[in-house]
Amino acid sequence: MTAENSTPLEADTGGEPVRLPGGIRSLKELAEWAAGRGAAPLAEEDAGFAEPLAFPFAAIVGQREMKLGLLLAVINPAIGGALLLGPRGTAKTTAVRGLVELLPKVPRSLCFYGCLPEDIEQGGIDAVCPDCARKYAAGEPLAVMERVRLVEMPLNARLDDVLGQPDPHTPHRIRKGILALADRQMLYIDEVNLLDDTVADAILDAAAQGHYTVRRGSITATYRARFVLIGSMNPEEGSLRPQILDRFGLRLWVSGLTDPAERLEAYRRAQTYRNSPHQLVAQFAAETAALQADIQEARERLREVVLPDEVAQTGLAWIVKLGVPSLRAEITLFEAARALTAADGRTEVTVDDLREVAPMALRLRRSAFMQNYAAQREEEDGELASLITSSDDTP
Repeated sequence: MTAENSTPLEADTGGEPVRLPGGIRSLKELAEWAAGRGAAPLAEEDAGFAEPLAFPFAAIVGQREMKLGLLLAVINPAIGGALLLGPRGTAKTTAVRGLVELLPKVPRSLCFYGCLPEDIEQGGIDAVCPDCARKYAAGEPLAVMERVRLVEMPLNARLDDVLGQPDPHTPHRIRKGILALADRQMLYIDEVNLLDDTVADAILDAAAQGHYTVRRGSITATYRARFVLIGSMNPEEGSLRPQILDRFGLRLWVSGLTDPAERLEAYRRAQTYRNSPHQLVAQFAAETAALQADIQEARERLREVVLPDEVAQTGLAWIVKLGVPSLRAEITLFEAARALTAADGRTEVTVDDLREVAPMALRLRRSAFMQNYAAQREEEDGELASLITSSDDTP
């Protein structure tokens, strides 16, 4: 929401309309305002057996870093997703489920093989299956627009469940796995540190490439895997392998609320959600609609955002001084800063943008083991160089 589009918004919440202050100038300010405003008590309703509603993202109290980091991750997929770290009961899963409601619609293929109109645009009619080629020639749709879905990865998932396996009813075809079903969606791995290593490696490889290939005997199939990857973990329950940790872009620390007033407001909103979920969703409808619009605007503006060389050099100096070996550090830092710039309605990254996202992008990237190992190698190389030099002087 830029300064040019700062007119107060209203939403019919079943009571008094909610008005957003006209002084709100960015997505970040909107999220902070929504977290801080009080929610009026609502009448209890009978939820029955209706589909459960996600707790509104805008209604989460506090947790500024977590909410900002998640918004940046969905604005710019090049960030590489996000990892939420923190103790139990700090709204990690609640935030991820609510975030999905803010995302725009995406095309879903109507084909078993996942053919999309973009395949024909990029590779011609031969890039889709014969059935979809016939549909395209007849002017029939190959896809429908639908809301982004949250695909949650079960901790007991097997590799075949994740990648796909031969369909028992049609053995010459491979049934789509969880990764293929998550294409253009959001993939969430709760307690990612407890996930099987083989499964975790497959997920991260597919996320990095945007596609993966399944081979089962003589059958081969390639699927797209373009999803926003979000993980969460409680460090008390075990650590995460460095290889896996390095693949997550932002590392968001989610701590418990320390302000008694915030804890009381969080309790009241949770109680209202349990008793009147539809009314709570309606009460934050204006903020939700504004966040949806801001995310879409930021995504469209992102392609115009530039990173000046002098700003990039500042960020690189921080990374070198920290001794971070992975090149993913600057990718995440710069792409997160570009997303923040786009969300703020600007097109040029500043050093202040880097400062804002640096803790999220650069924490947990150093390795004491690797630093000690490198120091030992340098010491050994120095001894070898000294020995070789003295040997050259020997007649």
